[in-house]
Amino acid sequence: MKTIQDSMLKPIFLLIMVCFFAVLSQKAHAQSDPREVRKENFKGVIKLDVRDSKADWAPYTPKKAPEGAPNVLFVLYDDTGMAAWSPYGGAINMPTLQKLADNGLIYSQWHTTALCSPTRSTLLTGRNHHLTGNAAITETANGFPGAHGRIPEQCATIGQVLQENGWSTFWIGKDHNVPEQDVASGASRKQWPTQLGFDRYYGFLGGETNQWYPDLVEDNHFTEAPYSPEEGYHLSKDLADKSIEYIRDQKATNPSKPWFLWYCPGANHAPHHAPQEYIDKYKGKFDDGYESYRKWVLPRMIAKGVLPKDTKLTDLNFLPPNIANEADYVRPWDKLKPEEKKLFSKLAEVYAGFSEYTDAQVGRVVDYLEKTGQLENTVVIYAADNGASGEGSPNGSVNENKFFNGYPDELAENLKLLDKLGGPDTYEHYPTGWAAAFSTPFKMFKRYSEYAGGTADPLVISWPKGIKARGEVRNQYHHSTDIVPTILDICGLEMPKVHNGVGQYPLSGVSMKYSFTAKPDDATEKHIQYYAMLGSRAIWKDGWKAVALHAPLTGKGHFDKDEWELYNTNVDRSESTNLAKKNPDKLKELIDAWFDEADKNLVLPLDDRTAIEIIGLERPSEEAPREKYVYYPGTAPVPEGVAVNVRGRSFKIVGDVEIKDAKASGVIFAHGSRFGGHTLFIKDGKLNYVYNFLGIQPEQKFVSSTTLAPGKYTLGMEFIREKTGEHGEQIGQMKLYINDKEVASGPMKTQPGKFTLSGDGLCVGFDSGDAVSKEYKTPGTFKGGTILGVGVSVGKEQYQDLQKEAARALKRD
Repeated sequence: MKTIQDSMLKPIFLLIMVCFFAVLSQKAHAQSDPREVRKENFKGVIKLDVRDSKADWAPYTPKKAPEGAPNVLFVLYDDTGMAAWSPYGGAINMPTLQKLADNGLIYSQWHTTALCSPTRSTLLTGRNHHLTGNAAITETANGFPGAHGRIPEQCATIGQVLQENGWSTFWIGKDHNVPEQDVASGASRKQWPTQLGFDRYYGFLGGETNQWYPDLVEDNHFTEAPYSPEEGYHLSKDLADKSIEYIRDQKATNPSKPWFLWYCPGANHAPHHAPQEYIDKYKGKFDDGYESYRKWVLPRMIAKGVLPKDTKLTDLNFLPPNIANEADYVRPWDKLKPEEKKLFSKLAEVYAGFSEYTDAQVGRVVDYLEKTGQLENTVVIYAADNGASGEGSPNGSVNENKFFNGYPDELAENLKLLDKLGGPDTYEHYPTGWAAAFSTPFKMFKRYSEYAGGTADPLVISWPKGIKARGEVRNQYHHSTDIVPTILDICGLEMPKVHNGVGQYPLSGVSMKYSFTAKPDDATEKHIQYYAMLGSRAIWKDGWKAVALHAPLTGKGHFDKDEWELYNTNVDRSESTNLAKKNPDKLKELIDAWFDEADKNLVLPLDDRTAIEIIGLERPSEEAPREKYVYYPGTAPVPEGVAVNVRGRSFKIVGDVEIKDAKASGVIFAHGSRFGGHTLFIKDGKLNYVYNFLGIQPEQKFVSSTTLAPGKYTLGMEFIREKTGEHGEQIGQMKLYINDKEVASGPMKTQPGKFTLSGDGLCVGFDSGDAVSKEYKTPGTFKGGTILGVGVSVGKEQYQDLQKEAARALKRD
């Protein structure tokens, strides 16, 4: 009987439990229903008739910033070492920065990641750069947790936090945190500024751009510069104009609302472009050379209080040949020829003029804030994202794109443009000697994360209402990850633990607000910071620093065989005395700490491959690579990251064109700029094709032997690759066609790498930005006929096959 009862009770019990959990499940489901959540948040009364109901606006009222909350203006330069600017003792006059420094604080030990995109990702999120997926610049993204190049949802930006807490948010200038394959009209905009918490955006999405002919985006669409260089255009001026416009418009409608402006000029990144009157200010000021500059500037930096009195000057070429990257070698000044000294000095003059001119434009924004009574309660942060750049090679360059193509500069070629340096005809970069000089007293420069030459950067913070100190130096050690925590602390906010339903990574940095009231040499509240960039690495912990000797972009590998050095930066700021042999236990402690931080921050694997290897990687995008691409007139320029890739291969271009006027002329197809690109166009009734190989003159030009009369045509060219040259260039034969008839031919070589990093995109019917060829002026719009479309093929079919396809498209034989 007992057994029967037990057997009856069990199913009854199970049935009860099933019903119980079903009720709980239904309740849980109801609670998770967003409609129910909305009702729960509503505290009014809802009846059939609105006259019997009571409204409740609380859930729908935008959140206001705390009473008296400050504005934040964050000015972020590129490629600037500590020894460049006048407030730090440098030769480049920066009146606006000096004014802010005199009314605020100068930081002597503020550090970055040593490269653009990674540093900017830390400044946006407050997390270490591998946590943001930015192991290096976006163009080097790879399929690893710390290197994919997309800021993840676990890293809410300072823009999003401020925007959601009552600030207007603006982003002006450089981005360089959008995946290369997303810099396109039809691509996802998830990583664009307006999707990362910024109300408005105006600037350029890539790593650099031509300052005279920039590639511009406003909000979510590509746009053109409002006027030309001949009319006085320069990007630095344009960005200042737009900054003032955004702030003025905001104050016209929401005067009580604070704002956050992230202001990122193209300076001091190459290309170095500046008005002639600013270049002339520095005539002769760098004639003694970069070695003399280092000796001259060090005492000035000490006198300014940004370096201790006993700071030693490190050697220029300290790395042994088996470790150093040859492209980063510094040529001794006394070994240069007179004409080389003249060229190198002029390149530094242009850089200095570019920097000061941009500072003057920032000054216009600061003056506007002062005149409108906003400066008193505006936190102004003025900094740079990494050390001075060594990408100009030991010889300097009139076209920095040669560096990214692994192609050497030639002195004779550069000297031809001596009087045009800084203007639209050059895309210049100074030699490595000046990178080392502007990073005095440290070793190396940008890209080298092991030494402070790549990571130590200027930082000035001014806040008249909130910082009582005036013109004082702060020696506390800090990093770019500390800026977001500082802004949040100033604004009385916290980084949310959950944002948009996604759990957030903790902040990697610490607030620097304590330093506003600290004494210059009070202890820092930061205790550890790892570094890793392009194969170089280091770690700082409580004043001690361990560095692994490994030059970036060498392709050397064998990281397990790296030699480690040890420095006590508390007493040796310039990292001049290696203490590894004297303190092996301390060195081991720091090496272990580096690997621990690497594990926590998704740092591995390390990657030191060459620029050509890394940049040339195929990366996943919404459109898979294909053999045939078709483009139509009237569309925005197609950025290189998503345009047809003709590098290292044979290719064909075919345009369907109807000529209605015997005087028809203009661009059919163009991609790139005068510093690297190719273009198919009609001039003087004849078909032309120009391949501009890295801006090296003369242009590779091919002109048809016949004239084009009105009619329907397929016009195109074919490059047949035969071999690879000494520097990776492709050598072969080019043929120019009108319909199926060959009208010109000859030998041609093509670039091993990209046409440009500045973003001059692929165009049909015109040439955007800077013209590819001297044979026409921008925009070179096609006139006197109609372009139906242009096809580009990197497949194996012959030109004649494509010509037949084009003919069928035009419905003719």
